[in-house]
Amino acid sequence: MSTEQTHTLITSWLSLTQVQAMITHELEQTLQQKHDLTLNEFYVLLFLSESPEKKLRLQQLQTMVGLSQSAISRLVSRFEAKSCGAMQRAICEDDRRGIYTSLTHIGEEKLQKAKATVQGVLEQQFSAPKLKHGLQDVLKQVQA
Repeated sequence: MSTEQTHTLITSWLSLTQVQAMITHELEQTLQQKHDLTLNEFYVLLFLSESPEKKLRLQQLQTMVGLSQSAISRLVSRFEAKSCGAMQRAICEDDRRGIYTSLTHIGEEKLQKAKATVQGVLEQQFSAPKLKHGLQDVLKQVQA
């Protein structure tokens, strides 16, 4: 691979990570303002809603959200304390060491409102001319 190709790949990667960071920041800020949710809390609600029986073991959530075991445990504990019943924990019947977290009806309602907000932010961000052109440039560079 030539030096120019390497430079193009690195520049493309940096552009993509910059776009991702910008959108993540906007999502985080908007979710916090409108729903008192962090982006990771939104992910937890989303993953729970998409799972069978609307429940997952903490270990599964940990992997899906990309946090350490202690970080996901703290996140769920904080979220349970502040969200007025959006989730509940239960000991796994088969393995007393395992803990399930399940989504409640209140959590589903909170998620639906937050999803509408996330959709709005993503539509706004992805339709911004600067972002559209930047992503198109990155794709052209990578395909070349």
